[in-house]
Amino acid sequence: MTTSSAASTPPRRRIDGGQIVLHIIMAAVALFYLLPVVLLLITSFKDFEEVSLSRMWDLPSGLHLGSFGRAWGEISGSFWNSVQLVIPATVISCLLGSLNGYVLSKWKFPGSETLFTAILFGMFIPYQSVLIPLVETLRIMGLYGSIWGLVLVHVVYGLPITTLIFRNFYVGVPKEIIEAGKIDGANFFGIYRHLVLPLSIPGFVVVAIWQFTNIWNEFLFGLIITNSPERRPVTVALQNLSGSQFTQWNVQMAGALIVALPTLIMYIFLGRYFLRGMLAGSVKG
Repeated sequence: MTTSSAASTPPRRRIDGGQIVLHIIMAAVALFYLLPVVLLLITSFKDFEEVSLSRMWDLPSGLHLGSFGRAWGEISGSFWNSVQLVIPATVISCLLGSLNGYVLSKWKFPGSETLFTAILFGMFIPYQSVLIPLVETLRIMGLYGSIWGLVLVHVVYGLPITTLIFRNFYVGVPKEIIEAGKIDGANFFGIYRHLVLPLSIPGFVVVAIWQFTNIWNEFLFGLIITNSPERRPVTVALQNLSGSQFTQWNVQMAGALIVALPTLIMYIFLGRYFLRGMLAGSVKG
């Protein structure tokens, strides 16, 4: 009886001192990294009279929500401008990047590798170097100063990275699937729609989160291409919260928190799928 009881007792796990030290270091680094976020939260819930450098780490006397109301009143219109910008730009970037990756990985043709290299070269072109020809091109097209002009710019600038991610993802799709589709009589778009697209959900999640975050947080194009306050994106409106005489830091911090919420919510709910999709693409590529 004693022998069976001893045999059924699981062995004790030894405490690894190295792992404990590693976890302590990681926790300390995480806390240090989160300090600006903590300061943002503390300041945004303060009254203007409580905001000062000497007391910036003091907790607010109460949950004062007036700064959020004032910030939302200033940026609400631009917030919806960014929503109208980021949704079509992200969707179009995902679809075009997926088609590019599909063609460049499964439908090889003479010069396909050169074309892929040329597309990737667009990732290394600084925004500042193309501003003047970009504005002139949008003027000719009649899109300068409009939301759809910004959509076009972000789609074009997003194509290199979306094409790269999808191409690496589709490289791992077995060629037998494509050949089976051809034998069954499916054409180019038929194979893509019925065979490749259902396998692309992890890639779409990665690209959508990547594009959504970049487009939502982008400032330079939004400042240059929109020529009126009614069409400016939320990042430009947030910068304009700082007054010319003095800055209401509690209002600006509240505005920054409001602007950060969409991307924060996306990463909270889709973050694990983002990591899985990145790992899937890296393993398959």
